[in-house]
Amino acid sequence: MTPEGRRAFGARVAELRNRCGLTQRDLAAEIGRTTSWLSQVERGVQPVNRLDVLRLLADGLGVSLQELRPDAPQPVEAEEPAPRPNDLDQARLLISGHPSLDVLLSPDGPCEEQPLAVLRSEADEAWSLAHGDQLSELSASLGSLIPRLERATRTADRRKRSEVYALQARAYQALSAAFVQQNEADAAWVAADRSIAAAERSGRVLDVFAGTFRLAHAFVHLKRYDQADYVAQSAVAALGRHTDHAEASSEALSLLGSLHLVLALVHARSGNRADARRETDHARRVAGRLGEDRNDFNLEFGPTNVEIQAVSVAVDLGDAGEALEIGERLDASGLSIERQARLALDLGRANAQLRRVDDALEWFTKAERLAPEMVHSHVAARSAIRDLMLVAGRTTPPELRALAQRADAMS
Repeated sequence: MTPEGRRAFGARVAELRNRCGLTQRDLAAEIGRTTSWLSQVERGVQPVNRLDVLRLLADGLGVSLQELRPDAPQPVEAEEPAPRPNDLDQARLLISGHPSLDVLLSPDGPCEEQPLAVLRSEADEAWSLAHGDQLSELSASLGSLIPRLERATRTADRRKRSEVYALQARAYQALSAAFVQQNEADAAWVAADRSIAAAERSGRVLDVFAGTFRLAHAFVHLKRYDQADYVAQSAVAALGRHTDHAEASSEALSLLGSLHLVLALVHARSGNRADARRETDHARRVAGRLGEDRNDFNLEFGPTNVEIQAVSVAVDLGDAGEALEIGERLDASGLSIERQARLALDLGRANAQLRRVDDALEWFTKAERLAPEMVHSHVAARSAIRDLMLVAGRTTPPELRALAQRADAMS
């Protein structure tokens, strides 16, 4: 875009914003960007070339893509897709209302003792399902486990309650992570909050930070970047002091590094390139102290995961070349299916930004093979697939059209 084109586009954005009665702060909050970024766009300083960002602006202004920018590609016509059920619909019921009203009414009534070994095994299985993108199975599993844990925290022998609370915290963390995967961020918020409460009652302090990590991720997906930043920064400040010595535990370091990655994501989504890179570098240094890929608190934190997240940050910042340079040399085979699919998905998004239709299709197809539910519910992936359809136009490969149909990304 030429300087004259940038200025004309910026003036058009300002005109439409004023027509809607929005301030720069209002529109920036609506689209999840900073007021400074929007000001630069309207002054013609910041170019907007990516289709996904153009669409974000158009949606925030309540206009069509063509009304905002007449030379934008026309959308591809498609049949209205059939609504797809959410695999976590049943799980939402688990966090609706009080979990054990009957126990409140009859606290001394008969109840079946829950063997801790069984509960522990089921909590482990829940995380295996979450990492394996088996969300339907996870919903069914937690539909049985969480009510039993809720009852057990109120009825178990006091000597056992600490571990029951810890298992309850882990189960709610798995549920929160799954809700984030399916873009159900409001439910993820509730599940994360319950995990924090259970963790504190367990007396296991680091589990509180693990729940805080899940809460920050929920805020990111709600586009409440100020809340995500506050939650993660508070946790980093406390953990940073705790891990400032050479004998810091691996578990604490995994939490600290993961929280730095959340902050990198917050800054990337806000368009703050310098702070996003700074937080990624902080996470790299923490991963260097660990020296290996670990799975403390089911975070999968370590050197490999830091680079996977660096790819996501680069894509969110529009630095597609950097994302491909980092991502294409990574071997993520030692991590979970969910993490491998996340890398493939982001490499697909990076190629889509560069309008490399065939390469993007190859990576999206790989991500779908690994974790179809993730790809079909991931907002940014669906947007990138939709953009590929626009770029390809009449030459759209049938494989891309089929993928777009499966992901509900035809229009």
